[in-house]
Amino acid sequence: MKTPSLKPPVALALAGPTASGKTAAALAIAEHWQHQGGIEIISVDSALVYRGMDIGTAKPSQAELAGVPHHLIDIRDPLHAFSAAEFVRDAEQLIIEIGTRGRMPLLVGGTMLYFKALLEGLSDMPPSDPLVRATLHEELNALGLAALYARLHAVDPVTAARLAHADTQRVTRALEVWQLTGKPISSFQTRDASLGPRADIPLISLEPQDRAWLHERIALRFDEMLGAGFLEEVKALRARGDLRSDLPSMRCVGYRQAWEALDKDWPSSELRDKGIFATRQLAKRQITWLRNMPTRHVVAADQAHALAQTIALSQQLLCQ
Repeated sequence: MKTPSLKPPVALALAGPTASGKTAAALAIAEHWQHQGGIEIISVDSALVYRGMDIGTAKPSQAELAGVPHHLIDIRDPLHAFSAAEFVRDAEQLIIEIGTRGRMPLLVGGTMLYFKALLEGLSDMPPSDPLVRATLHEELNALGLAALYARLHAVDPVTAARLAHADTQRVTRALEVWQLTGKPISSFQTRDASLGPRADIPLISLEPQDRAWLHERIALRFDEMLGAGFLEEVKALRARGDLRSDLPSMRCVGYRQAWEALDKDWPSSELRDKGIFATRQLAKRQITWLRNMPTRHVVAADQAHALAQTIALSQQLLCQ
């Protein structure tokens, strides 16, 4: 269904779970629009921001990056995080700059928190408190993550249901916000629903109807990553000596499993199985996020004419 907009679009957003075909669709849209001012792509991916993390993130190739201008890729060293607030700041500035060049910004990716922050707004959230953070890590070491997750579920079931049980970083952050404010972190991540999402950035969502189709693509892509030297890429990152397994960069799906595989000397089959399983779980969470965005325009990514439908829908949305 086409959602009426009070403002002309300032950008177009393209989202979907991992391995749903976002990169191919984005490049096809860009090719279609090259004679109508052109497209510049803004990456909405919390892993693509990191330099030296190419294989495990399925980063666009050098040819793809050269063919269409891309932004917010390779802008951070893996030692440093990139927050949702920083993404919104940079993306909003890029939308303005690209627009002044007479081009259309195309926001593409699968980091749903970034999309939600840009399209629905960010509320003020307390900064990290070193004392509270240290106390939580002591409890984590003494009691285990399961105990902290159970505590989070008791005080903020909405956030607990959204997070993976093994997501140490986000579980401890949610508990930290609770202890600092007495409010669930979900209350800070939601603005007044009456405002609605931004009407000037329509969202196309690539959502496969057959989960088996997506699972097959996830497995194929993980195998391709392993064949391309993904484990060697992680070994090189570890060899730097300054990276840790608890950093946001190294907790990206795939990298976390590869790091653990190297720590525990897993056979390649175990890394493959756990990496594919974790990627499937990520895709499931991404689809859940998308289904909570009611104004999105859904394209069945596993249908034969999905690419043509995506291009036609982009034209419809941008020319409304």
